[in-house]
Amino acid sequence: MKNKYWIAFSSIEQIDSSFILKLYEYFGNIETAFNTTADALKNIEGLSVKKAENFLRLRDKVDIDRTFTEVETRGINFITYESDNYPKMLKQISNPPAVLYYKGKLSECNLERTLAVVGSRKASSYGREDLRKIISGLNNTDICIVSGLAAGIDTVAHTSAIENNLKTIGVIASGFDYTYPASNKTLYQNIENGYGAVLTEYYPTFEPVKFRFPQRNRIVSGLSYGTLVTEASLKSGALITANLTLEQGRELMCVPGMISNPNTQGIYKLLKNGATLVTESEDILNALNWEIKKGQTSEQLVLPMLTCEEEVIYKNLEVEDRGIDELLGLTKMKLDDLLMNLTTMELKGIIKQCDGDRYKKV
Repeated sequence: MKNKYWIAFSSIEQIDSSFILKLYEYFGNIETAFNTTADALKNIEGLSVKKAENFLRLRDKVDIDRTFTEVETRGINFITYESDNYPKMLKQISNPPAVLYYKGKLSECNLERTLAVVGSRKASSYGREDLRKIISGLNNTDICIVSGLAAGIDTVAHTSAIENNLKTIGVIASGFDYTYPASNKTLYQNIENGYGAVLTEYYPTFEPVKFRFPQRNRIVSGLSYGTLVTEASLKSGALITANLTLEQGRELMCVPGMISNPNTQGIYKLLKNGATLVTESEDILNALNWEIKKGQTSEQLVLPMLTCEEEVIYKNLEVEDRGIDELLGLTKMKLDDLLMNLTTMELKGIIKQCDGDRYKKV
């Protein structure tokens, strides 16, 4: 059974996919590659002698059947590089993963309509809202949102996809024995339980160590036809993914932000260098030349009847969220009247409280 040799290779933490695939392509058979000899490895052009020696030493410690059983007993699915259902876009990149482990329903994700979304872990409320608005414009389509399940923009991308009836793929930088960040445990479960798939190239026991996050990024962009960047500083993982997107020959798009925000410096650098400007979902469809058909449209939000005072408040929340003091000045209401109207509007589902005493429209 060839699969167990792919898993056995993948379980050796000190080698990477490029090493595994170099051996596979040379021998043409994964079992032969795994059981190779030191003399045979010397004939492979460009193969590091140190890596080859390291592999042989570690290989002899691998219990092939046990490593395979441990994946199966954890309820983890996998796709190997030679599988028929290996994602075609990912196979085209320079360093594709040798094995993809996943939980969830990857087969229900349309890999012909994949959009990567990346950005700052410390995203501003404006950046979050802009992304929610853009993704909501793709609702009820067969587009699949790909991101890294990190805090900030990644989390917004996945949750917005779920809220808008889109499938989503979360690519993680560890094996399935770890949930990182721990705050996203529920999001992991939601994706696995019907909203898409959580995917990784790492054997279940591999920890989320720092160097694995940039490696993970090549899969996020590699799975996707284009990458949308929402807030990124000049030195960020999102900018690494943006550069990978260009290297992979995929479409790079950016959501502009406030120029005073340090997290937009990377965005404006990318825009100046030719990235596509995105302010609405239609910009994404045009950039990727996608013609999509929406499924049954969800029931649109219909505003209930507003009182005169509620209309004044609502109009002042049209563009951005505001605090109590701002609303007092803009509406000229008494504090008690303002608070009573805000409470009523929250109960009606028209507005919601955010960031302490600030309010925004739903």
